[in-house]
Amino acid sequence: MVNQFREFIQVLKALDEQKVEYILIGGVAVMLHGMERLTRDIDLFVRMAPENIEKLRKALHSVFEDASIEEITLDELRHYPVIRYGTPDGFYIDIMTRIGEAFAYEDLEYEMIAYRGTKIKIGTPETLYKLKKDTVRLKDKADALFLKELIKEKTKGNSDAGL
Repeated sequence: MVNQFREFIQVLKALDEQKVEYILIGGVAVMLHGMERLTRDIDLFVRMAPENIEKLRKALHSVFEDASIEEITLDELRHYPVIRYGTPDGFYIDIMTRIGEAFAYEDLEYEMIAYRGTKIKIGTPETLYKLKKDTVRLKDKADALFLKELIKEKTKGNSDAGL
């Protein structure tokens, strides 16, 4: 899992180098906010614009020698809520531009963090909580509970905190 996490960071570094407009959400984001958990994929929310999707493909090509990256297109992202890219290294990258009618890239708040020299755009705890609070998977419920507590800690006792 440690090697896989390094590979996740390598992908995030490539996204930063290519100036991809993305926000990291999902399990890796929750881990970077401090929760110990396992995940086998990276969840990326990307801005839906032709030049951004081109930058995304360029970033992925810089990490993986894989012609199937070219199948990640603006047209595909318009038709499917999630494109799951299976990397040659055996993990997945879930690429989203929207979650139903509820969330688009522009609706999400993020913060910049640095992890071992890599700048990462990560969903705020509040954003991640909103994305996870009504899901049915047990690991998402655990994530939501962790995030709720993190938000309470950040707001120093304000038990309301918009939750």
